[in-house]
Amino acid sequence: MQKVENFTPLELERFKEVQRLAYECVQAVEKQLVEGMTEKQAAQLIKDYLDERSVDSYLHKPFAWFGDRTAFTGFWSDFHFFPTNRKLESGMPVILDVAPTVAGYTADIGYALSFGKPNPVLDQMRRTLLEIRSYILDATLAEKTFKQVYQGVDQMISDAGFRNAHQVYPRRVLGHRVTKTHTTFYDNVSLFGFSARQLQWLIPGAIKGLARSPSPLWNDLKESDHPPLPGTWAIEPHLASPDGQVGAKWEEILVITESTAYWLDDQVPHVQNLSKTALKTVAA
Repeated sequence: MQKVENFTPLELERFKEVQRLAYECVQAVEKQLVEGMTEKQAAQLIKDYLDERSVDSYLHKPFAWFGDRTAFTGFWSDFHFFPTNRKLESGMPVILDVAPTVAGYTADIGYALSFGKPNPVLDQMRRTLLEIRSYILDATLAEKTFKQVYQGVDQMISDAGFRNAHQVYPRRVLGHRVTKTHTTFYDNVSLFGFSARQLQWLIPGAIKGLARSPSPLWNDLKESDHPPLPGTWAIEPHLASPDGQVGAKWEEILVITESTAYWLDDQVPHVQNLSKTALKTVAA
């Protein structure tokens, strides 16, 4: 059985600092987006920002998806996740995703936006995603199995009229564990965009999951048919429109202990932005 990780308040604060840095980064890059920019250029802006701020390595290098690629339209291999020369146009949905490590603490975040002008479909997705956020916490506190929580999220997505896009991720993950490590040379060696160290940890864990041992992955397969496993989990529900033209997600850390569960930080952009929108609606 895998080691169950319990972190001290100070260690959790370090995870929170890295997560906030990652979100500050993508919000800064959002302001630098211009029409005609490619996904590769946006991803490089993310990396440049973080490299200048003491990031040691990455669980995975920055991703940027524009237009229908935010819905993973036409993705049939893992290579389709990497940034391309797709150019940004006004009104396009955008997703920025990165997983930096600082002093051994890793965060993995995702950020959705509409470039240039509002997108009503994206706005509806954001509301659904916030409902999913509440459901995931409540279901985890109720000690539903990871598989049951995944299936509940699936039902919410379907009821809202969208498609589950996170099932396109490797092993259909809704989430995965993030850990504390000691940065070494192997953290700066990447394969398929992921650090060698993290692949060394994730792949054997997934294989063990096939044998019904606790897995570092959270999906709807047999490996996740168990009660909540204590640790720090990067959760990433991802929605796609039925026509495959719009996608949206968020990703943030959920802390699970032997006795409770909670979101590491409630001041994340997708929570704050929706709260601001609600206040404007009430004021109107």
